[in-house]
Amino acid sequence: MTLSDAPSHPAGADRTFQVDLRGLVDLLSHHLYSSPRVYLRELLQNAVDALTARHSLEPAAPEGAYGIRLYADGSVVRVEDDGVGLTEADVHTFLATIGRSSKRAEQVAEQRGDFIGQFGIGLLSCFLVADEIHVVSRSARTPDAPAVEWRGRGDGSYTIRTLRASARPRPGTTVTLTPRADAGEWTRPARVQALARHFGSLLRHPVTFDDGTGGAGAPVNPEPAPWARTYPTPGARSRALAAYGEEVFGFTPLDTIELDLPAVGLKGIACVLPQAVPAGRRHGHRVHVKGMLLSEQAEEILPEWAFFVRCVVDAESLRPTASRESLYEDDTLAAVRDALAERLRAWIARAAASDPDLLARFLHAHHLAVKSLAVHDDEILRMLLPWLPFETTDGHTTLDEFARTHRTVLVTSSVEEFRQVAAIASAAGLGVVNGGYTYDRELVHRLPEIRPQSSVADLDPATLTAHLDPVDRETELAAAAYLARAREALAVFDCDVALRTFQPASAPALLVDSREARHERTRSQLAREQEGGLWGDILGALRQEAPRAQLILNQLNPLVRTAVAIDEPELARTSAEALYGQAALLSRRPLRPAESSLINRSFLDLLAHALRKDN
Repeated sequence: MTLSDAPSHPAGADRTFQVDLRGLVDLLSHHLYSSPRVYLRELLQNAVDALTARHSLEPAAPEGAYGIRLYADGSVVRVEDDGVGLTEADVHTFLATIGRSSKRAEQVAEQRGDFIGQFGIGLLSCFLVADEIHVVSRSARTPDAPAVEWRGRGDGSYTIRTLRASARPRPGTTVTLTPRADAGEWTRPARVQALARHFGSLLRHPVTFDDGTGGAGAPVNPEPAPWARTYPTPGARSRALAAYGEEVFGFTPLDTIELDLPAVGLKGIACVLPQAVPAGRRHGHRVHVKGMLLSEQAEEILPEWAFFVRCVVDAESLRPTASRESLYEDDTLAAVRDALAERLRAWIARAAASDPDLLARFLHAHHLAVKSLAVHDDEILRMLLPWLPFETTDGHTTLDEFARTHRTVLVTSSVEEFRQVAAIASAAGLGVVNGGYTYDRELVHRLPEIRPQSSVADLDPATLTAHLDPVDRETELAAAAYLARAREALAVFDCDVALRTFQPASAPALLVDSREARHERTRSQLAREQEGGLWGDILGALRQEAPRAQLILNQLNPLVRTAVAIDEPELARTSAEALYGQAALLSRRPLRPAESSLINRSFLDLLAHALRKDN
């Protein structure tokens, strides 16, 4: 018979869907399963669920009494289990009906926690590597039950026949596949053994593998999970867990964090990465469900801020999706994610309280992750904010150490603003923190919550220029003509020019400007260009008095003292443009096209002037 056979029906009668099994297998291979290799996982899963059902039937059976045996010699792949088995009626109901699972036959809600799979399509994955599936099974539920043979083919046809009990002396199920020629990559003995270890290394039932060479079956999972073993000392346990993390992930963990959530039967470890990772880059985590590997890329098990760890866990109550390659997003998963996040917070708290060396190494590598957490977690903020490193005018230092030196902490709004003023602010005795990096400005403003004696304010141009010393009146009058020419030359950039004295004397000029001021000037310029139109009216309504940039020349600098004494108008103009260009370059902000052109032109003009003078 075939799965697509359908009896004729009178008009108006209910009809059933016809199943094109080849089309269904193609759908599974291209859209549900990530790779043909999952066929072995599905066979292992069915075997584990059969053993689970047998244990429910015989709870007094000793642990490990029943197991799973794999065989692959290049011509066949065979998976045999000592599970609950199937009767002939079960075979008709569950193997010959697409989408029905034997786990659904009874109360699904009650049994879901006992079995790995709940979807009843796993056996179809075998058609990814073979054209025929051969099943021989004998039920443990019915005494003296005969053995039943089922052969399913990729064209949708199948046969069922009853065998003598001697065909299978003991209850259980054997699934045999004859691989297609194009499936050799996934069915070679070495690959089958590797896949068995990959998917089943943490299974609780004994699994062995035989490659047909005559030796004893090699154990696939000889030891329980490392967190389930006993160790002579806590140090030995810690080293064993770290070694397992290195084996799984390929790096030596900075530390390992044990994870244990009894409410959902979850155990495992989180391995702290020894090096920093890009902000927001989420690593996949290795998740097992009842010992069976579900996914190596399960990002959803931890919150986004926890990108400094990689986890390997085994859980009882997490729910897989239909492909059994990721986790179903439900309330249980959300609760697990919150609980694991709390475990990571607790580890950070313990390190802060009892292991300053570990904390320092952790913060050196992962301060950005901790900053992202501290923004939203008041406990972590109080605990770690004083220890977090920031870029300041005193160098890279902790906020606590910086606040001890500077009662008032000033913070910039951008990296370019900090680089523009750092040297001069430091010379003036101002304590400035670079607030341009992610989270830094927000965290610095929360410093008074931890240190009430400290105050924090945004750095603005007026604060900085107030700490620059004015020149005497005679000097300013002597430089008035030069300053007027400089203002005229730089008017196109909405830039004023002033003469001050400040340290370091090696700095000829300081360009005081902010990103907000530049944006406002750009908007005002656009409004002027759009005068009279609807868009111009809208921009005009938004227009404010655009703040001007300010080029502050340093009278202590020898080059500036020479420049302000220039009498020749064109040379004075060119020198002012060159000083503006040099100050703009030092600010490290992106240059506008007009500024780039000015820098090139002023350099060439000064070079030409120097050559003419020499001649």
